Amino acid sequence: MFSKKKIHFEISERKVLLRVFDVFFVLLALYLVGIVFDFTYFHITEDNYYWTIVLAFYIVLFGAVFEMYNLQVASNQNQIIKSIVLTASTTVLFYFLTPYLTPILPSNRLQIVDFFLTIVLALFFWRIFYLKYLASHRFVKKVVLVCDGSELEELKASLENADPHYKIVGYVDSDIENKINTSFPKVRSIAIENLDRFVRNKSVSELVIASQKTEGITVGLYNKLLYLLENGLVIREYTQVYESISQRIPVHYVARDFYRYFPFSRSNQNKFYLSGVRLVECLIAIVGLSIGLILIPFVLLGNLLASRGPLFYHQKRVGKNGVVFNIYKFRTMVKNAEAEGAVFAVTNDMRITPFGKFLRKTRIDEFPQFFNVLKGDMAVIGPRPERPFFVTAIAAVMPFYETRHVIKPGLTGWAQVNYSYGESIDDSLIKLQYDLYYIKHRSIFLDINIAIKTISTILFYRGQ
Repeated sequence: MFSKKKIHFEISERKVLLRVFDVFFVLLALYLVGIVFDFTYFHITEDNYYWTIVLAFYIVLFGAVFEMYNLQVASNQNQIIKSIVLTASTTVLFYFLTPYLTPILPSNRLQIVDFFLTIVLALFFWRIFYLKYLASHRFVKKVVLVCDGSELEELKASLENADPHYKIVGYVDSDIENKINTSFPKVRSIAIENLDRFVRNKSVSELVIASQKTEGITVGLYNKLLYLLENGLVIREYTQVYESISQRIPVHYVARDFYRYFPFSRSNQNKFYLSGVRLVECLIAIVGLSIGLILIPFVLLGNLLASRGPLFYHQKRVGKNGVVFNIYKFRTMVKNAEAEGAVFAVTNDMRITPFGKFLRKTRIDEFPQFFNVLKGDMAVIGPRPERPFFVTAIAAVMPFYETRHVIKPGLTGWAQVNYSYGESIDDSLIKLQYDLYYIKHRSIFLDINIAIKTISTILFYRGQ
């Protein structure tokens, strides 16, 4: 019945597609350049297949660092060109400096230029093709919601903001007691008896159940959903969809039934994973403290010029299991910045010195926290620790906020690399959704993803 519906690539599939075709078009371009021109530096044979593996690894690795697989960046021409140049430049540099596994430097230095330009142009033309002919058309998914009419606006916004290619084209009102006239452009109210016809005529890809009132799923609606399911339509539950496309836990929606939707990651009790992570954290902390010691004279000089006062700053924060500890930083604010009481730091905060702003943007101010990592108060990756005053205030309006404290707080985390600095209670709610997603899906692969995104944040000077 629904065999004619359009093909749609999910977010994860789009990212895989980008990675595979980045490598494919670079290798194809190098192969063609080798045939057409006098280019001998890179050629693939059975004896040097590892040249290809190393090059592919660097393209994917540095592409991730410079955000080539961020779908928002991939859909913006100016940003993707910037990412392509940075990725190609770093890939070529590391490829030339890799011993044994890559070809020796050519005697004709123009070969280096040819190698670089081939990679840049291959990535450029493929990504422009993706931008013009794929990103804006192929990935659109038409969706029908089954929800209470009063919640349509919020549900529609939450899904479409998370993925612009996710389009709500119709809804079935499941609130049988309080029917209201809900009108949105391009979102049609559908009667149950017309649902299958609407799905077929509009090429709907998916139906999402977002009703929290079980009595709204009537026998008639249930039978219609079953009929659609048997005929090949994908039917999913809202929290599952929201979590999948936004990579956040929808605590604003599941309310007091939250724990039915939140099985904690097995990694939180996996001794092998935790021991391995702890070992890596200690090594990173030692390296971080060593770099911090080298930076101390420069930070001291900068602070003396910007705002005389203590070099270090310490503050009470809430850690694992609600235990309060002292966090250490290089000072970035004027002395007595909170003489009138604790407040959220905000964009362009007047309390932050010009040099302190530089320290925050580059994350240099956080190097002393490696001491907290070495002590065991903090992890490298985890929810950012908050102050007791704010924890109490936020937990009063967010019942699940203290769930963040089931694991150690971190220097960086899923919320930090996906959302801007929290300036309000509303911002804290969004960051909580990211933090709980990390706790639920915690794994070595997610940790690596966060580490790469953190490098991107530093390189693109996005700290605060």
